[in-house]
Amino acid sequence: MSRLYYSEEGRVMPSLCEELTIFRRARKTLTLPATNAPGIVYILARPYPENNAPLQVSVNGAEVTALKPMQRGAYSWYEFSVEKLKEGENTFELWTDHTAMAGWSLAMEAGHPAPDSAISDDRGQTWRSERMGYLNAVLGEYVIRVRLAEGEDPPPPPMVWENADSPRFESLRQILPPAARDEGPLIKRVRALSSWLASSWEHTSSARAEQYAPWDAETLLAWAPGQIGHNGKRPVAMCVHYAAAFVSCAQAIGIPARCAVLTEAVNSFNGHFVAEVWFDHLGKWVVVDPNTDALFLKNGIPMSMGEIQAAGKNLKTHIEYGRGTEFQRTFPHIVEFMRENLEKGVCFQHRSVWFRSDLLEHPEFSPPAHGSLSYCETGLVWEQRDREAGFGMFPHFGNKDYFNAAPVR
Repeated sequence: MSRLYYSEEGRVMPSLCEELTIFRRARKTLTLPATNAPGIVYILARPYPENNAPLQVSVNGAEVTALKPMQRGAYSWYEFSVEKLKEGENTFELWTDHTAMAGWSLAMEAGHPAPDSAISDDRGQTWRSERMGYLNAVLGEYVIRVRLAEGEDPPPPPMVWENADSPRFESLRQILPPAARDEGPLIKRVRALSSWLASSWEHTSSARAEQYAPWDAETLLAWAPGQIGHNGKRPVAMCVHYAAAFVSCAQAIGIPARCAVLTEAVNSFNGHFVAEVWFDHLGKWVVVDPNTDALFLKNGIPMSMGEIQAAGKNLKTHIEYGRGTEFQRTFPHIVEFMRENLEKGVCFQHRSVWFRSDLLEHPEFSPPAHGSLSYCETGLVWEQRDREAGFGMFPHFGNKDYFNAAPVR
């Protein structure tokens, strides 16, 4: 039993985070209950590629650790145990020994009008909770969380679906392929939708572009094919966006669908983002990958996430690719991903679901940069076994009944 304490939702944009130096120090305050055991602190941070200096951390005025850089150039989760936690306000202060902004970046969630985070430019002599971030232009909460042995995480939130009467559905249906809209076997409609999306644009990750595309299906289909989005920049439109578009399009034609997030491990680059579709006649959620246009079949029957995980390294024998795969195979980085990751079942080691599928009606709840840094959004619901497998920085964990339950509207 344990409980996570946090004051942000992991809605991190890598371009709007905080830079640390020996002078520029960050502070975060979390209010905690009394504890009789050490707590685990989680910090989402990025060391610069050439940086060797540690990230210095103090808790309640006492230095407790110096975190060595791990994956340089990438935002990753750092964790450590600390005994200096107390009932009430606990203050975490972070800095590094660089004099310039070339050592460490601290992840920050922008948009908090009265944050419990602050920045100092004079080694902690004075602090401000405004004009934060490396350009001194945003308000935000630093991504620092604490898990205490006492307490219990709340139950995972219920699944949320689009309003069936949403006017966005009618607009979206107009652009969908007839084979997906028409009545027919569910598997054929799903395949038609997956193939269409996989053929629509080039997979563009955050390593190849800077401006993240929203999880809005029609906007994605306007921006991604032409590679021009916000501010005239090339948009990041990757596996996340194929699946998000699929989920909205599927619901628009009456097919229940949700987003599923996969990873080999915490901080692993071997992650993926797919969709799950409810097959009522099978009584289960079936996995669809609209990025590579892959369906997963066992004896001709579409497979659930659990069945895919059980297949392990033999997953390749269960993959049936569609017409959209031909387009995706023209890009070497996708061919490599399919060969070294997807077909070997690497990314399926841990799974979660994004509990909100109302991406059109409530775009404000979609994360602004998922896939551009280590998974950090609190809207992810992981399997119960994952809490003890390094995923303690997340607050929600579900059992088999949660993941296998039929959609309820």
